[in-house]
Amino acid sequence: MVTAVDSSVIFDFVIRDSVFARHSREALESSVAEGRVVACGVVWAEIAGLFTSAQVVRQMFDELRIEFSPLTAEAAIEAGRVWKAYRERGGSRSRVTADFLIGAHALLQADRLLTRDRGFYRTYFKHLRILDPRQRQ
Repeated sequence: MVTAVDSSVIFDFVIRDSVFARHSREALESSVAEGRVVACGVVWAEIAGLFTSAQVVRQMFDELRIEFSPLTAEAAIEAGRVWKAYRERGGSRSRVTADFLIGAHALLQADRLLTRDRGFYRTYFKHLRILDPRQRQ
């Protein structure tokens, strides 16, 4: 089982969110116990802004047992395809944003996505299996 993890889950316990930190930590630990946990470069970039150095960022990901997983060309193309559909439905984002890249990466390079932002991903990535840390699967 390969679980891609979204930035929202990592943010929860890095910033010690009082509502979601425990749920996100438990869901991540469960995912690690079930197989590999990966994050694409977009997630790494979003998280990196919270730390003082690249070494500290790498150490945090290592401690959490989250592997770096580069976005494939196919996933990048899928992100663009989904973004185009979003725009055709009246979406206002004028550029392919992080969520489209994260969703396409999880869809094509993992078995599921661990995220709290399930509404967006369920709308635009209908075939993506979502793991919500607030709901034990």
